[in-house]
Amino acid sequence: MSSHSLSSVRLRDLTHPVVAGLISVIVNYGGTFILVFQAARVAGLSPESTASWVWSISIGVGITGILLSWASREPIITAWSTPAAAFLVTALATTPYAEAVGAYMISAAAFVLLGMSGYFEKVIRLIPPGVAAGLLAGILLQFGIGAFGGMSIDPWLAGLLIVAYVVLRRLTTRYAVVGILVLGLAFLLIQGRVDLSGLQLTLAAPVFTLPAFSLNALLSLALPLFLITLTGQYMPGMLVLRADGFRSSADPIVTVTGLGSLLMAPFGSHAFNLAAITAAICTGREAHEDPSKRWLAGIAAGVFYILVGVFGVTLAAVFMAFPATFITTLAGLALLGTIGGSLASAMADVKGREASLITFLAAAANITLLGIGGAFWGLVIGLMAYAVLNSRLPRKASKPVVALDKRAN
Repeated sequence: MSSHSLSSVRLRDLTHPVVAGLISVIVNYGGTFILVFQAARVAGLSPESTASWVWSISIGVGITGILLSWASREPIITAWSTPAAAFLVTALATTPYAEAVGAYMISAAAFVLLGMSGYFEKVIRLIPPGVAAGLLAGILLQFGIGAFGGMSIDPWLAGLLIVAYVVLRRLTTRYAVVGILVLGLAFLLIQGRVDLSGLQLTLAAPVFTLPAFSLNALLSLALPLFLITLTGQYMPGMLVLRADGFRSSADPIVTVTGLGSLLMAPFGSHAFNLAAITAAICTGREAHEDPSKRWLAGIAAGVFYILVGVFGVTLAAVFMAFPATFITTLAGLALLGTIGGSLASAMADVKGREASLITFLAAAANITLLGIGGAFWGLVIGLMAYAVLNSRLPRKASKPVVALDKRAN
C-alpha cells in the first residue's frame, strides 16, 4: 500500500493537509502551551532546562506523529498531555524535579506495558458508536462556542474570520480554512499585533536530568499523570479517529508514544500521547476530501513540531504571541465540520439517541471530579445511560394476570 499511496500523492494534495497540520500546531502552542511554562516556573527550572523541556516534548511529538502516520497511512496526530501539564502546575511545587523526571519515566513505562497488553484496544471497541460521537461533539462544543464568543472581545478580528469563513464555504468549500488562516494572519500583521521584528532563531540544547525515584513521587505524581493522560487524551483521541472512519489499532499508538515519552523524560518531557482536539482538525474533511490522503496532515504536523523543537522556545513564543481570539476563532471554525458530523452521527441511531444526547451534554459540561477531567466523566455517564436505556428488563408473565381477571369476573 505504501508505494501506491506515495505514487498517488500529487502536489495539489499537499495544500490542505499541510494547512491542517499547521493550524493544529498553532492551536496547540497558542492555546495551552503556556501551562508548560507555568509548570517550569513553579519547579524553579533554569531557562536552559525550560528550553530542554520544549525541545524534548516538541521533537518527541513530531517524530512519533510522523512515524505513526507514515506506518498506518492515517492521520495519527500526537501532542503533549494538556491536562497533565495543568496538573504539574501545582504538583511540581512540592516534588523535587529529579523525582518528577523519575515519575515521568514510570508513567511512560506503564503506557508501554498497556499498549503491549492489548487491553486498551479491547475497551475502545466496546464503546457504542453513538456514545463515542456524542462524547466527541461534547468535547469540541466549547471550541465551536469559542469561535463566536470572540465577537464580544475582539469583534473586528472574530467578525472578519467568521464572515470570511461563511463566504469562502459558499464560493470554494475546500479552501475556506486555508483562506481564514491567511486572511487572519494578514489582518494581524497590518494592525501590527504580531511583532516579528525581534525574532531570533536560536537552537535549543537538550539538558539531561538524572532521574530519582521515590514512593511519594510514584503515588502523588506518576499515578495521577498516568490516569489523567489515559482518560483525558488517549481515550478521546482514539474516539476522534474512529469518528472519522479510521481504524488504526490503539495498541501500537500507545506503545510508540509511551516509548517516546520514556526516552524523552530525562530531558524534561512530561508525557506525549495521542491528540484529541487538535487531531480532529486533521482527521476531518477540512484536511482533505479523500480520507486516504489525510495521513499527510500527520506528517505535516510532525514536521512543524520538530521545527519548533529545534529552535526551542523561539517559535513557541511566536505562536503564543497570537491574540487569544485569533486562536479560539480559528480552532472553532476549523472544527465546525467535525462538530456537525459528530452530532449527526450521535443522533442517527434512534435506539441510542437519548444516551448519545446525555453523553454529549455531560461531556460539554466538562465535569471535573477526583482530579479527572470532563471527557472521562462524560463517557462514564453516557455508558451508564446507554446500559440502562437499552438493556432488557425482566418482565412478568401475562398469563397469570389474565387468569386472575377471569376469576374476578
